[in-house]
Amino acid sequence: MKVISDRDFFIRDLDDDMPLNKLFNDGKDLYIEIGSGKGEFISQYPQKHPNWNFIGFELSEKRIINCLKKLSPEDNPNVRLVKRAIDDTIDQLFEKASVNGVFIQHPDPWPKRRHHRRRLFQTAFLDSLAKILKPKAKVQIATDHKDYALWIVDIFSNHKEFVSLQDTPIQNDYNLEDHVVTWFEQEQRRLGFEPNFMLYERI
Repeated sequence: MKVISDRDFFIRDLDDDMPLNKLFNDGKDLYIEIGSGKGEFISQYPQKHPNWNFIGFELSEKRIINCLKKLSPEDNPNVRLVKRAIDDTIDQLFEKASVNGVFIQHPDPWPKRRHHRRRLFQTAFLDSLAKILKPKAKVQIATDHKDYALWIVDIFSNHKEFVSLQDTPIQNDYNLEDHVVTWFEQEQRRLGFEPNFMLYERI
């Protein structure tokens, strides 16, 4: 589709010899979004932080198209989008201590017990994440699935490289500056589900 072919934001083929933190190579801080969905965050948040660079990861081609429709060279020169699923091999994509922060909004909760091993948040994932994050880098998470939120808190609380920055690990009101309400968050609120927000820091 033309919306894909004519957008330089979309990185089709990853160069295995080049870590993704070299995509911009301009010395600016780098932030990543895992699961860019319909593109609300990756198109809006970087505009508020023009001196930061952003890489969004999304596997669904339909969602990638939605993201690309919201991006423009004039408004989003500091954004790149990569078609890829993220797991505990994320440390193979970036150099050590090269990422300043991570945003993960409404990851698949895999609610059935037999599918829990498919959840993104596992100890091995945090091990890999800790490798690519700089000290004091923040991990911001949102999920409308309460059980998954508790699972995430348990995984983080048992990991020595991260600490919660909230009085209670799970908050239902998000008071961080520049929060972008995504389509999914808006839809879940409409259905009566409260988002669960978590904020962690790389020690």
